[in-house]
Amino acid sequence: MERENFKSRLGFILVSAGCAIGIGNVWRFPYVAGQNGGGLFVLLYLIFLVLMGVPVLTMELAVGRASRKSAVLAYKKLEKPKSKWHIHGWFCMLGCYLLMMYYTTVSGWMTSYFYKFATGSFESGMTSEQVGGVFNELQSNPLEMVIWMAIITVLGFLVCSRGIQKGIEKVSKVMMIALLILILVLAGNSLFLSGVGEGLSFYLIPDLDKVNEIGLGNVISSAMNQAFFTLSLGIAAMEIFGSYMSKDHTLPSESIKICTLDTFVAIMAGLIIFPACFSYGVQPDQGPALIFVTLPNVFVNMAGGRIWGTLFFLFMTFACFSTIIAVFENIISFWIDMFGISRKKSVLINTIIILIASLPCVFGFNIWSGFQIFGQNVLGMEDFLVSNILLPVGSLVYLLFCVTKFGWGFDNYLDECNTGKGIKFSKALKPYFKYVLPVLVLILIVQGFIK
Repeated sequence: MERENFKSRLGFILVSAGCAIGIGNVWRFPYVAGQNGGGLFVLLYLIFLVLMGVPVLTMELAVGRASRKSAVLAYKKLEKPKSKWHIHGWFCMLGCYLLMMYYTTVSGWMTSYFYKFATGSFESGMTSEQVGGVFNELQSNPLEMVIWMAIITVLGFLVCSRGIQKGIEKVSKVMMIALLILILVLAGNSLFLSGVGEGLSFYLIPDLDKVNEIGLGNVISSAMNQAFFTLSLGIAAMEIFGSYMSKDHTLPSESIKICTLDTFVAIMAGLIIFPACFSYGVQPDQGPALIFVTLPNVFVNMAGGRIWGTLFFLFMTFACFSTIIAVFENIISFWIDMFGISRKKSVLINTIIILIASLPCVFGFNIWSGFQIFGQNVLGMEDFLVSNILLPVGSLVYLLFCVTKFGWGFDNYLDECNTGKGIKFSKALKPYFKYVLPVLVLILIVQGFIK
């Protein structure tokens, strides 16, 4: 069966950026920046995106484009006879399933909040206790959480069931353009708030006292981890779209465009959030509660808050949903390639698997709330496994596969990378890719465990 391709280059860029743009940008990035001294973290994040994110992204895309296959078969096609690189393909799939086991729950929260703001559940003048109570009620109600998780899961698989061009590309184009318009509107509104000066200085000017308190090493580690988490590297989430792309443009060119869009959304999310926090006297470094407790507190006290809250959580829902359909496509394609079944059958099987596999994360906040592993609830443990192990270790495997003689080899990787029009990597980068980059990723893995 002939492999489907993207209809347009814009479609590929928007779908791939949509996979990268998600919780990592609009939920995780602002609060991690807030916890790590603001401006210095942002600067380090941008540096690691260029030094690590772009090269490893080209590697995933190269493996996909050269093989025209999903994770396991991609390795099998490119690896040397009798080598075992393809085993990592199975871990990629484990990573995709694990990611979706909690990502669907958090995306359900976003969708729920969009619905609550749109229907007026958040009223002007609510106290901070009442606003916080909404999130507590949501988490303590397993039925409500299951419903929202199921809605986002079923919608995601419905989009994927229509294929690349008619489903994912068509929906992603509309959704990503709407997302970019929404973020500009929301950021524009934040720039007119009273606390814009304080918010921007907190966000963009390094807080050296905070950095000294946390430790520069921890700030660097957080920035490195964020650069990987935000691009969804290491679990073949990007590799699959490489397998659908044309050879008209070089992979460094396409990777830079994806990273630029991804970074634009991350930076703009901070521009929305921090001025709003300082305008209404709330702490901007409160961890995950920033989105679901702190910001709704801001919106209910803001003129036109119901509209701004609705738009913000619509933007959040789009950001999450773009990642969901991208990872679902990886899972669906894997089943089609490995087991020779139809797209519709793969969609049906995996809808059932994801719906069931997502339940432990939902129940971890209510009926299984006493269950913890190493002090983490179910979501915390799943996030640790994906963010600290499968993403960075998977990135290291892709890296070693592309640059060592035991894998695909640097010359083969570079040829694939530089095929087409656009920016090309120089052969002079070989020592950096072979000896420096693996050490940087290894440091990231070790730091994740120490943390």
